Amino acid sequence: MVELTKGKITPALIKFSVPLLISVAFQQMYNICDSVIAGKFAGENALAAVGASYPITMIFMAFAVGCNIGSSVIVSQLFGSRKLTRMKTAVNTALVMTLVLSIFLAGVGLVFCDGMLKLLDTPKNIFDDGSAYLGIYTLGLPLLFMYNIASGIFTAIGDSKTPLYLLIFSSVLNIILDLVFVIVFEWGVRGVGWATFIAQGLASILSLIVVFVKIKKIKCEHKPKIFDLSIFSRIVTVTVPSILQQSFVSVGNLFIQTLINSYGSSVVAGYSAAIKLNTFGIMSFAALGNAMSSFTAQNIGAKQLPRIKKGFKSSVAICACVVIPFTALFLLAPEFFLGLFMKKGESAEAIKVGCTFLRIASPFYIVISMKLLCDGVLRGAGAMKTFMVATFTDLIIRVVLSFVLSDLLNSSTGIWLSWPVGWTVSAIMSLVFYFKNLWVPRGFLSFKENSDEHNS
Repeated sequence: MVELTKGKITPALIKFSVPLLISVAFQQMYNICDSVIAGKFAGENALAAVGASYPITMIFMAFAVGCNIGSSVIVSQLFGSRKLTRMKTAVNTALVMTLVLSIFLAGVGLVFCDGMLKLLDTPKNIFDDGSAYLGIYTLGLPLLFMYNIASGIFTAIGDSKTPLYLLIFSSVLNIILDLVFVIVFEWGVRGVGWATFIAQGLASILSLIVVFVKIKKIKCEHKPKIFDLSIFSRIVTVTVPSILQQSFVSVGNLFIQTLINSYGSSVVAGYSAAIKLNTFGIMSFAALGNAMSSFTAQNIGAKQLPRIKKGFKSSVAICACVVIPFTALFLLAPEFFLGLFMKKGESAEAIKVGCTFLRIASPFYIVISMKLLCDGVLRGAGAMKTFMVATFTDLIIRVVLSFVLSDLLNSSTGIWLSWPVGWTVSAIMSLVFYFKNLWVPRGFLSFKENSDEHNS
């Protein structure tokens, strides 16, 4: 485990962040491989079906990510303050809460997923495949949730390597199963769904086993509780705003997806491929924001506020090293990457759509990365109101402008233009919240640099 409350800041952040970045790379790799294999071997409609299901899966993922954030912030703060018995109780409470919620959502999803696809005006030629994929995904929600909560616990205690190892295992297995189920068994979109279900299920089981082993090794004075109402309340205080934020973003994406669907399956396929690549970049920047969140939470617990500002400066430099390659590759060679998903001769229109999206969005990666770093500090400090305000602003702008600009331009290009505007406005707000110290918890009397602070 990496010690985040003492020692030199930049080396500690790099050591902690690199496994998170590699984890994102593997996670996005198998997400992209799902679409690549579907598009190449099952056809453009299969790729579009997976893409049409994407905003609905993101609603469920919003709950999983919200639980991850809420649990990891509280566990990290307790770990940083060395309240180890309560930290272990928080781990148990988070696991119980997440399991119950995931089972409930799986039931809801299995009943209403077809209705949601109909509300999105999903094209008829991809509806059945989209429904099949979504049903398998929903069935695996408890496994997805438990894996996410375990990953949050690992990062909360400064362990970013274990999630990496588990993701490498899950990603490699997922790709192998994709190839077998889609190419050999010819199961199409259903093969993609079952490959993810099995790979993620095994990773979830292994992650829970490792969590219990690691937590058991941490010595504490008293026996932790299985469930504690006061800690549950603390977790919910962070989890609910996180779920609302993530859910509203997902609901906003549903509106945008409905608009995209109205342009036909070629535009849906092009967007599906481009958004996978875009998500690869965004999730990489978000991983650095998550590292900053854990760093902030532990140092809040240890009452090391000056260290947090120094950590933010270090994170900006680290983030720039990640942003520049993504921007250059997607701006200069989008055709190459989109060609991985589709056959160029058969899907020329879809590839053109994807290129337009990437060339509009990628120059603004530096903007969204700054927002995500600031959001990491806000989340880690528990300043959820300011965090939500900036995120909702981005969402509202993107949804409204998507409809307005696409109508004005009479083209799907108007939808893509809403991304940079939303990112820019929300990034400015997050930076203002950070530099105005609106995230500093009450009870901290001063934010001055300590004379005995030697970290850099």
